[in-house]
Amino acid sequence: MPLFDTIGGLGEKQAVVLDLGKKFTKFGFAGDSTPRCIIPTEIKCPESGKVRSILTYKNEDDLYALLVDFIHMLYFKHVLVSPKDRKVVIVESLLCPTVIRDTLAKVLFRHFEVSSILFVPAHLVALNTLGVNKGLVIDIGYEEALLIPVFEGVAVLKAWQAQLLGGAAIELNLRKLLIEACAKKEKNDLEKITNKIMGLPDSIIEDIKVRCCFVTSSKRAKVVFNEEEYKPPPDVNYKIGGDAVITVDGSSREFAYEVMFEHDNDQMSLPHMILDAIRKCPVDMRKTMADNLIFIGGTSMAPGFRARILEELQYLMTTSFYSEKLKIDTFKFHNPRFK
Repeated sequence: MPLFDTIGGLGEKQAVVLDLGKKFTKFGFAGDSTPRCIIPTEIKCPESGKVRSILTYKNEDDLYALLVDFIHMLYFKHVLVSPKDRKVVIVESLLCPTVIRDTLAKVLFRHFEVSSILFVPAHLVALNTLGVNKGLVIDIGYEEALLIPVFEGVAVLKAWQAQLLGGAAIELNLRKLLIEACAKKEKNDLEKITNKIMGLPDSIIEDIKVRCCFVTSSKRAKVVFNEEEYKPPPDVNYKIGGDAVITVDGSSREFAYEVMFEHDNDQMSLPHMILDAIRKCPVDMRKTMADNLIFIGGTSMAPGFRARILEELQYLMTTSFYSEKLKIDTFKFHNPRFK
């Protein structure tokens, strides 16, 4: 926080920024390089005593009560400022349900008595951090991947793409791979192994995904797809609670993210989504979109992710379908200012 903000109330106080995500919420001050806190979007229910996700509300009244407790925790536990003293900037998805937006505004105005609220689309804010006003913003969140082209600060909604290709899909695939690996090694009761792996908390699976897994190259992925012999990466022992240990085999580490690149009749892969979003843009915008690919969301920070995306895009451009419709030679990525 700047020095002048603490001396005699000189100048206007920094606005607070709230980014309410499906899995995690980011909260901090405008002008800071990073959020003051990144916490799970969940709260302990005072009635049942159980931890509940904010977005698993039963009705509007239930959502109101959950948001009151959650936002109170943000203000008075994590940043320690009065809600009445500062304006609020809410970063939201363009596809955010109206009931969440309206209820959040009611909570902030009625309960916390904030002076003003500004709702800003996440895809436009991502461009502002890079100092550009055009690009294809690829938001890979916990539940879905959402692609929206933006040109001169305006979202090209006719070209948007969305699929359930997020952190949840990767974690589910990781559980399946761990079950298969354990069944091969231990050769015990498959039902017992399945119950053991599926019974692990989501937080542990997520931590294994972040700490142990990576995105492999397209060449190695094709070798496995063709059932050819290959040398997997080394196994990793992951400790749980200080005494229990899970062996994360090399194949699970390497191919957990492959769900992002699988393509069939029911679902497109992420590279297909990128090219289709560009294809649906006007002709004079396509080259600009290909030269300004912007990834946001925690899943996009996985090791090897961008290199694999580039390989897949270059390969797809050699196929007849895309080579005839898109005359694009190169793809360029923006590097995030902060991680």
